Amino acid sequence: MTNYSKLLTAKSSFKLKEHPTDIRDEINPDDAKAELKKLRKKIAEIQDKMYAHDKYSVLICLQGMDTSGKDSLIREVFKEFNVRGVVVESFKTPNSQELEHDYLWRHEIKLPEKGKFAVFNRTHYENVLVTRVHPEYLLNERIPHINNPKDLPKDFWKMRYEQINNFEKRIVENGTIVLKFFLNLSKDEQKERLLSRLEEDEKNWKFSPGDLEERKLWDKYMVCYEEAIQNTSKKDAPWYVIPSDSKPISRYLVAQIIYEVLSSYPDIQYPEMEPEIEEHKKNYKAQLEAE
Repeated sequence: MTNYSKLLTAKSSFKLKEHPTDIRDEINPDDAKAELKKLRKKIAEIQDKMYAHDKYSVLICLQGMDTSGKDSLIREVFKEFNVRGVVVESFKTPNSQELEHDYLWRHEIKLPEKGKFAVFNRTHYENVLVTRVHPEYLLNERIPHINNPKDLPKDFWKMRYEQINNFEKRIVENGTIVLKFFLNLSKDEQKERLLSRLEEDEKNWKFSPGDLEERKLWDKYMVCYEEAIQNTSKKDAPWYVIPSDSKPISRYLVAQIIYEVLSSYPDIQYPEMEPEIEEHKKNYKAQLEAE
């Protein structure tokens, strides 16, 4: 069986052009749909054990350009989960309260509790992607000595990568399993998906003229994604680059990697019954059956 968690892991030498966006010649989308049905049940079973074990949590980070399929991926991959076991957080433009804190604060307070999954639909990486493409947005953070994008020191983005790496390192060391997925979409496929939002009535609500403005900046975003992934794909918090021109294949690969990684934690098991309860288990059963 293909080890996708190893095959699709980005390294520090990561180059976006070396990673395909379409692998339908390798994986049939219909087969991917069938496999996903099996996988999501297996992942849900592990999550149930994890909830009882109560020592690990899982943070799933999803990043990708508009229309890359983040919302539908969340719906399909986590469909079998007990609702108590997973929370989805979508991070949009920071509000006034969030801007009173450093940029990582709003992500910190949404981290998963032990035994649970949190899915970040867009993540703390927006702060080295969107704000890098639009450095004027940084002025809203009111960082001391930065009154103009030209005031940014040369090592500003390197500093942010280090801050993010330190943030993730800390939570990993305290029991959070971090999995980061870049949904690698081609510009041509994005065009088709944007057109479908205009042409199909049930998708009209998804379309925003702002999507077209951001599309004009595609090349800038690709440079920022490449550098961010190069600098923040670490052994304990890796980036996985997911071919995403086919949504069924993308969902299958994400689910497969989640399953592969969680299966590598043999200590995630249901806890054994406490000895004093085990000792009197027959008596407790007899009391109940005698009612």
